[in-house]
Amino acid sequence: MPLTRRTLLAAPPAAALAPAPRPRKAALRTGFEQLAAHDYAQLHGQRVGIVTNPTGVTRDARHIVDVMHASPQVNLTAVFGPEHGFRGTAQAGGSESRSTDPATGLPVHDTYLKRGRQLADVFRASAVDTVVYDIQDVGARFYTYIWTLYDCMEAAGLAGRRFVVLDRPNPVTGRSAQGPVLHREFATFVGRQPIAQAHGMTVAELARLFNGEFLGTPVPLETVPMTGWQRSEFYDTRSLPWVPPSPNMPTPDTALVYAGTCLFEGTNLSEGRGTTRPFELLGAEGIDGRWAAAVNQLGLPGAYFREAYFAPTFSKFQGRTVGGVQIHVHDRAAFDPVRTGIALLVTAKKVWSGFGWRSDHWIDSLTGSARVRTAIDAGAGTDEVVAQWQEELRVFQRIRTEYLLYK
Repeated sequence: MPLTRRTLLAAPPAAALAPAPRPRKAALRTGFEQLAAHDYAQLHGQRVGIVTNPTGVTRDARHIVDVMHASPQVNLTAVFGPEHGFRGTAQAGGSESRSTDPATGLPVHDTYLKRGRQLADVFRASAVDTVVYDIQDVGARFYTYIWTLYDCMEAAGLAGRRFVVLDRPNPVTGRSAQGPVLHREFATFVGRQPIAQAHGMTVAELARLFNGEFLGTPVPLETVPMTGWQRSEFYDTRSLPWVPPSPNMPTPDTALVYAGTCLFEGTNLSEGRGTTRPFELLGAEGIDGRWAAAVNQLGLPGAYFREAYFAPTFSKFQGRTVGGVQIHVHDRAAFDPVRTGIALLVTAKKVWSGFGWRSDHWIDSLTGSARVRTAIDAGAGTDEVVAQWQEELRVFQRIRTEYLLYK
C-alpha cells in the first residue's frame, strides 16, 4: 500500500510499536564490595579475623581472604572456619582442624561446634580486635552457617571484640518468612533461636535480629549492607558467581527447594545426598510412581513432580537403586518450599508402607517442635499441618520487619 497522508495518520507511532525499555537495575554490590570500595575504612587500625568459607569470593571469583591479605589497608591476622571448613573440604557434620592456610600463611581456627566461652577463648587466643563474618547463606533455619554467625557474635561479645557482618543476597529472595517457628526447648545447632524455617532475611538482617532479640549481652555490631539488591530477586538474576556453600548445595536450584526437602533428613528416605541433585531427588527402596502421582494430584503451585530412580553414591541407600520423585520448579515466585516439603512427607507416608522417622526424632529438630511429626502420624493432611504454625509465624513476621535493611 502506498504511503499517503491517510495511512500515515492511521499508523501507530514508531514508539508504540517498540516494546517499552525495561528500567535498568541498580548495580548490586555485596557487603565486601562496599567495604573494599571505601578502602576498608571500618577496619583501619584493627587486627582483623574473618569467619568465612569458599563462598567468600569477589565478583571475579577471587577469595576475599586472599584479596584482604594482599591489601596494605587491612591487617588480617586470622581466619575462622565453620562447618565444612574454611576451604570447604569436609562433608556434612565435619570441619577442618586447626591449620595454616598455604596461600596466605594465616592461622585457620575451627569454630564448628564451639560456642560461648570456648569460642570466646579462640578469639582471645587469636589476638584479633575485630571479627568479620562473610558467608553465603541459603535462607533456611537449619543451615548451620547462620548459627555460626550467632555463636560467633555471642563469643565476640564475651571476648570484648567488635563484630562486622558483610552482607550477601538471600538466594531464594527475602520476600517473606515461611514455615514453623522454632520452639526453644528444641534448640540445637540447626536452630538456636525462634525464627521461621524459611526466614526470608539476609545474614546482616539476621545479625541485627540476633543482637536485638536474642543475645543476652549485645555485641558491638556493625553491618555493611549491599547496594542495589531488592527483596524479590533470586540469586541467578544477578552476575554474582555461585560457589556451593556446602558440598550438597551445588546450585541455586538446590537452595530453592532446600527449606522444605531437607526435612527428609529426618526420615528413612534418601534426601538425594550422593546424587548430582541433592534435595531435588527424594526416594527409598520400594517406592514407585504412585508417590509422584499422589503429590501431583495436589496441584501444588510452582512445581511438578516426576517419577525418578537413582542410586546414591554415599549416604542413605549407598550403591542401591531407589525410587521416588524429582522436583521440577517451573514458577519460582509461586513455589512454597516449606508447604511443598510437608506435602511430600504426607503423601510419602500414605503411599509407602515403609515410611518412618529417624529414631532420634531429628525431624523435630528440623521443624522446631514435635508438632509436624505427631500431626502427620495422626493422619493430618497438608493444610492441617501448615495451619498449626500460622499464628507464631505472624508474630515472627512482625518482629522480623523491624530488622530488615532492603525493600
